[in-house]
Amino acid sequence: MAQSVPPGDIQTQPNAKIVFNAPYDDKHTYHIKVINSSARRIGYGIKTTNMKRLGVDPPCGVLDPKEAVLLAVSCDAFAFGQEDTNNDRITVEWTNTPDGAASNSVVSGSKETEWFAARTCQSSTTHNWSQLMY
Repeated sequence: MAQSVPPGDIQTQPNAKIVFNAPYDDKHTYHIKVINSSARRIGYGIKTTNMKRLGVDPPCGVLDPKEAVLLAVSCDAFAFGQEDTNNDRITVEWTNTPDGAASNSVVSGSKETEWFAARTCQSSTTHNWSQLMY
């Protein structure tokens, strides 16, 4: 069935950027809270521009209206200065989800048009130990 209504909005905390601080010889994990601020149930999925370095758990799921989930975003160890981190991004994509869908189901492809929305959060690295961004 085609969706005739665009998905509602979500909120993320932080809403624009997370920073992974040095040293980079160890894995770092920060958290992003995703809140379904709409009146509809949504299914979400996470994409990253660098799957070798950035990981997100859980990578997908379903949120009821006003429900939130805490995502663990990890940055694996890497050699700073030898890899370009300027374009690292984490994107949350979401769509309306039927009320009967299981909370761990993934929406399969369809020949009909569906509405999707996306929000991107930039990831960056820094050597400044005193800088912490939440």
